[in-house]
Amino acid sequence: MQTGNISCWVVGEGLAGTENQCLGIADALGLVPEVKRVRLRLPWRLLSPYLRCGHPWAFSKEGAAIAPPWPDLVIASGRKSIAAALHIKKQSGGETLIVQVQDPRIDPKHFDLVTVPQHDPARGENVIVTTGALHRVTPEKLGREAQKFPELHKLPAPRIAVMIGGDSRAHRLTEARGATLAAQLKTLAQKNGGMMVTVSRRTPFPCLALLQNTLKDMPNVYFWDGRDANPYFAFLELADWILVTEDSVSMTSEAVSTGKPVYTIPLDGGAKRIDRFHHLLQTQGYTRILPAETTALEKWTYTPPRDTADVAERIKDLLAKRKEQQDE
Repeated sequence: MQTGNISCWVVGEGLAGTENQCLGIADALGLVPEVKRVRLRLPWRLLSPYLRCGHPWAFSKEGAAIAPPWPDLVIASGRKSIAAALHIKKQSGGETLIVQVQDPRIDPKHFDLVTVPQHDPARGENVIVTTGALHRVTPEKLGREAQKFPELHKLPAPRIAVMIGGDSRAHRLTEARGATLAAQLKTLAQKNGGMMVTVSRRTPFPCLALLQNTLKDMPNVYFWDGRDANPYFAFLELADWILVTEDSVSMTSEAVSTGKPVYTIPLDGGAKRIDRFHHLLQTQGYTRILPAETTALEKWTYTPPRDTADVAERIKDLLAKRKEQQDE
């Protein structure tokens, strides 16, 4: 089905991680969506998604307007987006296709399609189970991004990309852990070709300083500290190995989409849900835990997941069936 004439809203709470998943689906469908970041009034702000009545009065003027004309497709994610998704479904008379990304914590039957990663429990006839988080990574995008950073091409091969997150609700990048990681990266850089390191807004400053001071005099290391254009996608394209801290489901999912060997860097803390995500990826052959003492990284192969493309194909099928029904 051609999707060029399909109107689409991405509905969310303004959280970058979940919004990015919705935008990834829209990209795969060839759509340029209107992004609606909703704000809820009390009591819906506290009780969504469990309070499923009174939705016409649920939306605060501080957020995006949820009003007709209704789109053909809504891609929503986040607990507070559910009030908007269900409201649109009802007000459109079921004409708008409602896709909910991530476990909605209510029965999936309330939506036309639900996508959840395999480490989340929601299941049903209209539920697509994905390997990890959806994203916007494609070979074409990585190739374009790599051309923007000619200095990276000068690094000796083979190259190691290191994606460092930081503190989250479940994990901590402590100063002690940061010192251990900095020393390990220095050893890997000495024993291999080039190294490309990126940090995030969640990287604690003491750990950032430790990493910079440890690696700053190494000519084969490119360190991105957040001040210039972000070479993250270029790193994914040019790396032979990818190392990712375990706090980020999104970065790990993007890394395994490349088909390259991905090592998980342990942090302090943990959570059952994220631990399950990493355990599944390891048992399925996508990732391995970075050993505490290693100077030689292993090579392995796997067929990369195509989760975002698979979800987009399912949506195309549903849109086509809906159009057939409308034309009858």
